[in-house]
Amino acid sequence: MTTFPGSPRTLRGAVVSVEPTSLARTVVAFQYNPHTLARTFEVQGAVGGQEAGQLTGPPRETVRVELVLDASDAQEVGLGARGVASQLAALQGLVTPRSADVLDNLALAASGSIEILPPPGPVTLFVWGPRRVLPVAVTELGFTEEAHDAALNPTLARVTLGMRVLTYADLPAGHPAHALTLAGQINREALAAEAVTGALDGVLGTNARLPL
Repeated sequence: MTTFPGSPRTLRGAVVSVEPTSLARTVVAFQYNPHTLARTFEVQGAVGGQEAGQLTGPPRETVRVELVLDASDAQEVGLGARGVASQLAALQGLVTPRSADVLDNLALAASGSIEILPPPGPVTLFVWGPRRVLPVAVTELGFTEEAHDAALNPTLARVTLGMRVLTYADLPAGHPAHALTLAGQINREALAAEAVTGALDGVLGTNARLPL
């Protein structure tokens, strides 16, 4: 996709999956950043009585984006032989247990030697700029394949991606992403301190006082 040559270079968002044991990374960079990024916050706190306004924990934040994957640019330079199938497979891998773990558990279950526990899942990070690297749990994933090549590989697809942002309340202190959640909150608090609040007299009138 060509742009005006004088336009500033825009960082691309991405979803990064990190295996907790091997630290192997899977990076799905957004080909084109979505035009909109919807964020919803469910406040955790009391709404009435003497404890009204008291927060019992961080809000439950959900993020929803719609991505476009297009293989045409890659195919023009001899890449993208399978269209966007590899990107779709990487995204599907975020919500699917690895086959190696499934086979290992089947072998252990057949031996009857130990109790089988679900393998630890990867740490999934939603990267939206250098100051917004959020641990997330993918809650919604949908593909709409809109074009295919002669071998029926998808060449144009729209992806719906829904995520719940994980906080320090969701992760134990020893989890690799626990410190990242606190760092994100500290960054947000520093950003909020830069906000210009304005004078109350522009809202309530000159010499007005709040009854608090």
